[in-house]
Amino acid sequence: MAFELQPFLAEFGALAAERGFVAQTLCETAAGPVIVWEKRGDGLAAYLSAGIHGDEPAGPLAVMELLKQGALNDGPWLVCPVLNPTGLAAGTRDNADGVDLNRDYWARRTPEVQAHAAWLESLPCPRIFISLHEDWETSGFYFYEINLGDDRPERAGAILEAVKPWFPPEPGAMIDGHDIRDAGWIYHAAEADLPGNWPEAIFLAKRGCPVSFTFETPSANCLQDRIAAHVAAAKAAATFHPRL
Repeated sequence: MAFELQPFLAEFGALAAERGFVAQTLCETAAGPVIVWEKRGDGLAAYLSAGIHGDEPAGPLAVMELLKQGALNDGPWLVCPVLNPTGLAAGTRDNADGVDLNRDYWARRTPEVQAHAAWLESLPCPRIFISLHEDWETSGFYFYEINLGDDRPERAGAILEAVKPWFPPEPGAMIDGHDIRDAGWIYHAAEADLPGNWPEAIFLAKRGCPVSFTFETPSANCLQDRIAAHVAAAKAAATFHPRL
């Protein structure tokens, strides 16, 4: 099913504005704008992003569902539901120029990442980062954790338990080329796998974001299940952070 970008942006924008979010357009692309949304409040913001890979539609749709359920009502929040408009419109991982945006946060070759990274650098570092992704090569759910603070294995367990109604943890001692700490859980160092190819999570870790979670649902499975799993995982991660 093709991702209908313009109707999504219109619906999300109307609902976000109704919920007290303020929009900022970071840049324009051939398919539509990269828009970020801010819900103001006291303290450091939580940051949620999706849609950086255009063949992973469950992430943006899960952000919409979190908004509809009121899970983002209490600020402060920073939300980027569609980081790769041209990729989502075309259903391709990369943007229209064939660049994987989630490997561009060191070189910043693309207008999308240039504008997005500059925006993040203009703000205080968020206290938590949640990123919604999908994986075409897996059958279960898994996630990356980058943690600069306290080690909390119970949080990882709560995330995996929350997702179990839809997906078991991805099996295997290695996932996506990485050793696991436990089933479905990659405890990743705050360093990129390839030094010049920084993902968004590494960029934020280098800025000092205390903890980030990159959630991965299996792309070949039912879309509604993938959306529900992302929503459940985000909510589970949130319970361990005051006012998130």
